Amino acid sequence: MSIVAIVGRPNVGKSTLFNRLIQRREAIIDSVSGVTRDRHYGKAFWNGKDFSVIDTGGYVKSSEDVFQPEIDKQVLLAIEEADALIFVVDVETGVTGMDEEVANLLRRSEKPVFLAVNKVDNSMRENDAVEFYSLGFETYYTISSVSGSGTGDLLDAVVAVLPEEEEKEEEEIPRFAVVGRPNAGKSSFINALLGQERFVVTDEPGTTRDSIDTHYDRFGFEFKLVDTAGIRRKSKVKEDIEFYSVMRSVRAIENSDVILLVVDAGRGFDGQVQNIFWLAERNNKGIVILINKWDTIEDKDSNVTKKFIEYIETKIKPFTDVPIVFISALSKQRIYKAIETAVQVYKNRSNRVKTRELNDIMLPIIASNPPPAHKAKYVKVKFCMQLPMPYPVFVFYCNLPQYVKDPYKRFIENKLREKFNFNGVPVTVYFRKK
Repeated sequence: MSIVAIVGRPNVGKSTLFNRLIQRREAIIDSVSGVTRDRHYGKAFWNGKDFSVIDTGGYVKSSEDVFQPEIDKQVLLAIEEADALIFVVDVETGVTGMDEEVANLLRRSEKPVFLAVNKVDNSMRENDAVEFYSLGFETYYTISSVSGSGTGDLLDAVVAVLPEEEEKEEEEIPRFAVVGRPNAGKSSFINALLGQERFVVTDEPGTTRDSIDTHYDRFGFEFKLVDTAGIRRKSKVKEDIEFYSVMRSVRAIENSDVILLVVDAGRGFDGQVQNIFWLAERNNKGIVILINKWDTIEDKDSNVTKKFIEYIETKIKPFTDVPIVFISALSKQRIYKAIETAVQVYKNRSNRVKTRELNDIMLPIIASNPPPAHKAKYVKVKFCMQLPMPYPVFVFYCNLPQYVKDPYKRFIENKLREKFNFNGVPVTVYFRKK
């Protein structure tokens, strides 16, 4: 699919235009400059043509912002990747030195560049836009990202230069969300997998703000990797931007199939990590726990690893049937093992047990270990089946379902896990009146 990159200095409305082109509120928008840091991808459609759109952070040369060198690197990668470039400027502030620096950068790229003068929402501003001829481009397009005014003419010109591609039917592919606390190494982990610096990585917590998809193909299995912002306690969230980042991360968990929970080995499996774990469990997602920065732990031996696993299992009881992989995103230690495990967990989540096989195995177990009697009334299970759901849900039909308590449901769940492979996947058990 053809790629169009939106570039410009900070706070000219690039993310607003991106959201309008993909017709979704994907990118976070704020009046504070520098909100967008990573390259953010979306899909757009215009005049019968599908294409990808990349939103980039604001390009600033020689900035003192700790994130800026990494943001600029992402902008350069986006320019290199794109077939066409939309250069966004702001009519309210006019031509600035930063605009001229971006213009020089784009001219060197030798890619088709479309100058979009943003925030033109009245006739007076149409006249003000003339000064942007000084940037050296043949023409410009006056637009308003907020209202959509002028974007049609801009898109007509953009899609006209995009290469023609054969149409392919798009398949729904699994989504693996990489989640965790801020600064646990989520973006470093994805960068290590991709073999390129796809995401901005710094030592500052909160570097990633949006939840961003990346197509990935490994072990003959295609899926989307979703990098997310770090999730921390509500009381620690001080600014609007971070609030929206956390909400995007929560939504990424809800919309994914498997959650790769990245844990900083130095911080341990603390309360907030447990909150993220239980959020994924409540949403019936497959879960893989990745203990990152394991290379920084001294005096490692099999006993230390075993104790760490036991420590985590005490925190996640009763759902302890979860794979734990010790990795280092920095040295790429066991990162592919992590993905291999996640793929297996996805397959486990999709595991379907035939009704006859389920009854042949589970009914004798229940007959040998029936639910406890209640007031001299005995529960008799007659039949069981797996419901047609995206995750494992089993229903057991009996005469007195109201007398079956949680401990017995956990016993049945453990037997299901023992007989069938549901490693890393929450299993739901219901008892219903026949």
